[in-house]
Amino acid sequence: MSSTLPADTVTIDINDQPGHLIRRAHQIAVSVFHETMGREVTPVQYAVMRTLESSPGIDQVRLAQQAGLDTSTAADIAARLEAKGWITRQVLARGQRELRLSAAGEELLAGMVPTMAQMQHILLDGLDAQEQAQFLALLRKFVTVNNERSRAPLRSAS
Repeated sequence: MSSTLPADTVTIDINDQPGHLIRRAHQIAVSVFHETMGREVTPVQYAVMRTLESSPGIDQVRLAQQAGLDTSTAADIAARLEAKGWITRQVLARGQRELRLSAAGEELLAGMVPTMAQMQHILLDGLDAQEQAQFLALLRKFVTVNNERSRAPLRSAS
């Protein structure tokens, strides 16, 4: 596959560099998350809680794999969520911790769903329906083809 990028990336305008644009997109997404969702939950905490919603009872290592986090970050976030009463962590036989949303965590997450839909609308509003689908498809593809380059590659629930 041939590349359309010039060999001399130093002369490429910063606004044509994927890494810079991805960083800016992340800044925007986090800003909109906090504007719409508030500051009670961070975007990463939300991702962890959604992961536990879809995979209740997993351990911290699986949580890290499924949420695309390193294990120490996953453990730290789990401890913070437990301290807030939003998840439970039960020590298993081999020292692993089984993680589940608490009733308060389930309630919090359920209350966030309508606001998350609003956030999605805000982020994608400048794109028509076809562009939105294309943008999300390209983001998914980018993340998939570069997964192994991550310091915390995403691993499926299987």
